[in-house]
Amino acid sequence: MQTSFSGIKVEVAQGDIARQDDMDAVVNAANAELRPGGGVAGAIHRAAGPELEKICRPLSPIKPGEAVITEAYGLPNRWVIHCLGPVFGKDKPEDQLLACCYRRALQLAESHQCGSVAFPAISSGIFGYPLPQAAGVALQTIRDEASILKVVDHIRLVLYSEQDKTIVTNILTDIVRL
Repeated sequence: MQTSFSGIKVEVAQGDIARQDDMDAVVNAANAELRPGGGVAGAIHRAAGPELEKICRPLSPIKPGEAVITEAYGLPNRWVIHCLGPVFGKDKPEDQLLACCYRRALQLAESHQCGSVAFPAISSGIFGYPLPQAAGVALQTIRDEASILKVVDHIRLVLYSEQDKTIVTNILTDIVRL
């Protein structure tokens, strides 16, 4: 599904976040130490190569809601924006910290002249944030931020499974109706 908020193209797609070759930046659902791990962080680090971990070391640790940007190395993108989402049920207030991740990632994309950015579903994997709630926070934050974006004109939410894509597409449809 595709729509627009304040002229910014927003789409939902199923795929691999590390294979978004038409995006200027991809967002890493990072851990506090910005190290390789499982899920999105593992996929991004494997695709980028060992240089990514080396450049991340002095930038860590980061706190929930924070984001940093690095070069993308072996990825087909120019930049990786690393966000630490909240652990659901532990990091409070979850919704504000998650919104901060998306807001900060968009600010970094803007300041680094990224016309396009691809997001995974931050915090919805091992951090336990229920996908429908996480998607609602993500899409509402993107909608709220769209009117102030000057450089970013294309945002993609990349979901690993077709089932997750359907869930997020339904949330986007509901937000568009508001």
